[in-house]
Amino acid sequence: MQDYDVIIIGSGVGGSVTARRLAENGARVLILERGEVVPREPENWSVDTVFFQKKYKAKDSWLDRNDKPFDPGMYYNVGGSTKFYGAALFRLRERDFEALEHHGGVSPAWPMRYADLAPYYDQAEAMFRVHGDDAGDRTAPQRSRPFPFSAVPSEPVVARMAERFRSQGISPSALPAGVNAGAAGTCILCRTCDGFPCKIGQKNDAETCALEPALLTGRVDLKTKTLARRLILSPDGKRIEAVEVDEGGEIKRYAAPLFIVACNAVNSAALLLRSADSAAPKGVANSSDVVGRHYMVHNQTALMGLSHRVNSTTFQKTLAINDWYFGDDVFPWPMGHMQMLGKLQGGMLTANVPYLPKFLGNEMARHGMDWIALSEDLPDPNNRVTLAGKSIKLSVTLNNMQGHLELVKRMKRALRRAGYPIVVTKSLVAHATAHQCGTVRMGDDPATSALDPYCRTWDHHNLFVIDASFFPASAAVNPALTIAAQALRAADHILANDLAVSP
Repeated sequence: MQDYDVIIIGSGVGGSVTARRLAENGARVLILERGEVVPREPENWSVDTVFFQKKYKAKDSWLDRNDKPFDPGMYYNVGGSTKFYGAALFRLRERDFEALEHHGGVSPAWPMRYADLAPYYDQAEAMFRVHGDDAGDRTAPQRSRPFPFSAVPSEPVVARMAERFRSQGISPSALPAGVNAGAAGTCILCRTCDGFPCKIGQKNDAETCALEPALLTGRVDLKTKTLARRLILSPDGKRIEAVEVDEGGEIKRYAAPLFIVACNAVNSAALLLRSADSAAPKGVANSSDVVGRHYMVHNQTALMGLSHRVNSTTFQKTLAINDWYFGDDVFPWPMGHMQMLGKLQGGMLTANVPYLPKFLGNEMARHGMDWIALSEDLPDPNNRVTLAGKSIKLSVTLNNMQGHLELVKRMKRALRRAGYPIVVTKSLVAHATAHQCGTVRMGDDPATSALDPYCRTWDHHNLFVIDASFFPASAAVNPALTIAAQALRAADHILANDLAVSP
């Protein structure tokens, strides 16, 4: 069997970015992925296939806090959920890394500051070929270099809306997008990006930007249809000796000097809890009893502004608004972030609102302007992942909703003043798993965190957890770029301290 320096469990952003960095610097890496490659096929861009048949979603069933089963809408495939994301690649703001008072409580400080991650944000933006321009973003963090590519321009209907916002004193800015538009590639800026896999491979996801280059080094092997069942501890409980997997129905073990768990916030926590034994009775990396706790997912509401005019926009996801991110004179607490959604189509509305007549959904889609409001939910130890036999239980109680409701109120008013007199909203918080984070939190104190500031577990020197579960707080923007930046930072730390390899 091939000898590996590192075994990585999961091929999403954290796993693939880490693998690329390690492999490009000489490490031999094995990636274990429970799913398969998403094929490039005509069905990639079919509303019926993606939203009604749900061909690409996992057939998982989890339990909620009341022990009722629900479909979490998960994706298990090479590249993780980035194959279906909207490619919005934001940096956290500087103040997001500090303790921040909200209406509903305090968002805790990270064990690092923005300056520690800033050079890695630069590298992550280059890796994911981000198109952006933060002129006009009143909360934009400091940066040492411009975006790798210029922003995707807004189409005429969206540009007119932006001007109407500016006339209200609101400052929309370009949304940083991971698509290969313009000189970067052959992206056609279609309507089937946000929520769909890319049939032509021009969405900058974890597979295309990190995993494929990693495989090209010749130092990375990828095993698909390989589910990690549990981590095997050494007798003294201080090290991980192997990972036990179900590989196509056959139980196997793989060993290496170093292990990285990158399964997403829920499944990484579940794997650590599932690996409990006599040396770690509460679960691997869980002497602090925080594993599975502090689950966060953003408070989210979709908004559709309706007018008599047809919205002819094809690629709609080009604008963001951060004017209310940290509050305003009326509500001095953080409210959150607004960004455009990919252009909703009639069938997509009907799939998510079952009792909506098809003809009405189609008309709303033709006339609608689509946004989503994202606000920070606070880390609560009782919002948690646990195991109920062989099932995952996700217990969540909403918090910090007042700031979110204020954000939605301001955006509804802004849309009406911009020429969209009817604004329809839909809360997306019930059983939400998009933007999940926080279940294996990092910190400075082993008593209150599971990971150190480089994502190494306090309990086991050769185990890292590098996905959104390391977030101590959720902030209010998409987590993908921060996962990628921290993955690069953690990989450099591993190369300097754990691996004796040559590029």
